[in-house]
Amino acid sequence: MKEEYYYLGLMLFTLSYPLAQSFEHRITYHKKWYALWPASLLAALIYLVWDHWFTVQGVWWFNERYILGWYLFELPVEEISFFFIVPFACIFIYEVLIYFMKKDWLRPLGRPFVFVMVPLLLVLGFYHWGKLYTSFNFIFTAALLAGHFLVFNDRILGRFLAAYLVSLLPFMLVNGVLTGTWLDEPIVGYNNHENLGIRIGTVPIEDSVYSLGLLLLNISIYEKILRRKTITH
Repeated sequence: MKEEYYYLGLMLFTLSYPLAQSFEHRITYHKKWYALWPASLLAALIYLVWDHWFTVQGVWWFNERYILGWYLFELPVEEISFFFIVPFACIFIYEVLIYFMKKDWLRPLGRPFVFVMVPLLLVLGFYHWGKLYTSFNFIFTAALLAGHFLVFNDRILGRFLAAYLVSLLPFMLVNGVLTGTWLDEPIVGYNNHENLGIRIGTVPIEDSVYSLGLLLLNISIYEKILRRKTITH
């Protein structure tokens, strides 16, 4: 594969299995796309504003060597696709776990998770105020967690946590490639003055919180749409 197709190829690879299994007769993921696409679009619009701002501020940047060079609002098209493809794959995991795990085993952890993570993220975010990725990411994710809890209480937090923990491995593998694992240079570079400088392999520790917020926002909107249709029927 030519190097300029690496980011695009990674996104297509991420999409391939969940898309192929979307029509599987047990999960029937495709029947919930009416909720998935509006959720992905709304969440993507929010995160793309953030993404554009951070790109302009030099918090991260994109390696011309590994992208096609097609831009929209100063963002590579591959980066824009990230905010649709990754949630698509992660919500697929969410639905698969709901099907195969009939009991919500992690529901008892939902409330403690919120009560611990919200203040922890707020404290860390404000303490590291000078580091843009760390501070904004942590504070924004804390607000998402609090907002989700106000709307849903702990009804789906156990399901969310299971999906988040399972999706964290492929998410970190994808971000590992993006940040330079197995490559000569990273596809996406990070300014370490704007983060804690702590990495899991090549992935900034902040990405694990970023993943939590991105998935939580998508699932919150997705579940809201699903529940609204259930109530109206």
